[in-house]
Amino acid sequence: MTSRHNQPESYSYEKAGVSIDAGNALVKAIAPLARATARPGAEADLGGFGGFFDLKAAGYKDPLLVAANDGVGTKVKLAVDHDRHDTIGIDLVAMCVNDLVVQGAEPLFFLDYFATGKLDSAVAERVVAGIAEGCKQAGCALIGGETAEMPGMYGDGDYDLAGFCVGAVERGTVLTDEAIAAGDVVLGLASSGVHSNGYSLVRRLAADKGWALDAPAPFDAGRPLIDALIEPTRIYVRSLLPLVRGGKLKGLAHITGGGLLENIPRVLPEGCFANIDADRWMQPALMAFLQGEGNIAPEEMARTFNCGIGMAAIVSRQEADQVTEALEAAGETVLRIGRIEDGKRGCRVSGSADGWGAMQDWSVTHNG
Repeated sequence: MTSRHNQPESYSYEKAGVSIDAGNALVKAIAPLARATARPGAEADLGGFGGFFDLKAAGYKDPLLVAANDGVGTKVKLAVDHDRHDTIGIDLVAMCVNDLVVQGAEPLFFLDYFATGKLDSAVAERVVAGIAEGCKQAGCALIGGETAEMPGMYGDGDYDLAGFCVGAVERGTVLTDEAIAAGDVVLGLASSGVHSNGYSLVRRLAADKGWALDAPAPFDAGRPLIDALIEPTRIYVRSLLPLVRGGKLKGLAHITGGGLLENIPRVLPEGCFANIDADRWMQPALMAFLQGEGNIAPEEMARTFNCGIGMAAIVSRQEADQVTEALEAAGETVLRIGRIEDGKRGCRVSGSADGWGAMQDWSVTHNG
């Protein structure tokens, strides 16, 4: 007769590090968050194998669908290391929906992917609450997602995020480069901070310089430095969509990795060149701080960070004042930052010795 203590060990998913019960509890906890994002076309109920969206109920007659997916990069690590989980989901949504609106599309529904080594339901719920808030800001429905618990894949407390968004635009109203021409004006919509690109450099600076991230920011004694660095990406959808639909915008560029220098040429036709005058706006205090701490050349700033401009809009000279007034009425800070000229498709960002920490006049060009 075999004694109990000699019997083979009984394995389970729980012993392997995955809690099915915790995952089920999380779904129940976040269901009300998803329901709060409901919009015409989506009921936003979770739990099925897929999420439905009714384009006819959303008011579309002959739509094209546009899809975008993205992540948040190493900004997630900053959130993990400093317990700032509440707004990182807004970043996730922003990176996707801002990419949709530049094509003229209205974001309709969003799905997220949350992957971690061991599920901490309290943390995951805070992250998803941020995703739901981002969806509300963008006017899209959170209709599903996936929570993956994968022991051994991530360090203790680490997680990663991916987002997937689908939008729609009526056929014939897609924003293309066809109308852009020399003489057009480039308007810049102010960013809310670093947004979601450049954080590998930010974190490297923080480590090498020994920044006290919980101490007051050197440029703003009223808030901790970590709060300035983790400020969520601004979502421009609601302010831009009416102008897109009204035919007031010729082109839009979401300023992400590569900065103004590399993102504006992506929306230009052959034969058009964007000339951006960096003297037209002040570097935000946070950007000036990063530049000073890292002794970063203005040319490097122009291709690494958004430098205070999160979205660029190309409009006709005749419409520039009207578009500026409409965007300001919608809550945006708008700056006239450059113009479109004849030339090989590309972008130049240039400035004088008086700004951006420069020692002399500077210029950097990218041909796209």
